[in-house]
Amino acid sequence: MSRISRRSFIGKSALGIGSALFASGMRFDLNVIPPSKTVKLPLGFQVWTIREQLVKDFPGTLKMMAGLGYKTVEMCSPPGYAMAGFAPLAKMTAKEMLQIVNDAGLKLVSTHYVMNELRNNLDERIQFAADTGQKQMILSSFGLARTATMSDWMKAADELNKIGEKTKKAGIQMGFHNHHNEFEKIDGVLIYDELLKQFDPDLVKMQFQVAVINIGYKAADYFKKYPGRFISAHLADYSETEKKNVALGKGIVNWKEFFASVKKGGVKNIFVEMDPETFKDSAEFIGKL
Repeated sequence: MSRISRRSFIGKSALGIGSALFASGMRFDLNVIPPSKTVKLPLGFQVWTIREQLVKDFPGTLKMMAGLGYKTVEMCSPPGYAMAGFAPLAKMTAKEMLQIVNDAGLKLVSTHYVMNELRNNLDERIQFAADTGQKQMILSSFGLARTATMSDWMKAADELNKIGEKTKKAGIQMGFHNHHNEFEKIDGVLIYDELLKQFDPDLVKMQFQVAVINIGYKAADYFKKYPGRFISAHLADYSETEKKNVALGKGIVNWKEFFASVKKGGVKNIFVEMDPETFKDSAEFIGKL
């Protein structure tokens, strides 16, 4: 997970500084990673951590990621994330964006949205998803204050259920992305578990953030405990010795256990979301797993 979280942007309207590490001029050969015997899902990436590079050179950055072995991409909604630097991409039509993504050899399968745009511009955002062939819309955060009560969380969940009802009618699955704060407790009760109870299993699926491994929560445990409740996952790994996110396979996540449980959980897409320097090694690891 990026050091500058989307939750920080949503909750505080903070502009993070994206990495430009990919501007080094390195070249990567296409299709150099052999197909994995363990991983049956196409490997994707979330654009948040490379947003500055992406906005400067949208086609080039996507082609570079395809060259590293990635097959799918999860966007951040350009209008919803305008204050985080995505505003220039909002000038593109949905069809123009789709063409550029496809020309890069990638498939656009999912997009993150913020709560306000789903409240105020839902029809437009559904149309964007439909025009780009996406079957998933993911809410990145409720944007609730740290002082929010469990009742506040449940009211927000009910609101997303209603939004999910409308996206479902358009043939699009609504999903919810967690951060670490959903794994905090209120009066001894874990917020994330209560959300799973409150969300309609048909209307709102979960996108699991594997980065919560650093506070003791395993994705595989949740996939097994709540079968069919998940739509996708954000991949990250963590080093207990370095106390930071590291490339997949270099940390404490048991990836064979993870991928053995994704089908039971219902996961259809996986997206790496970490610091840019981990993308190459992570793709290589998944390809060889």
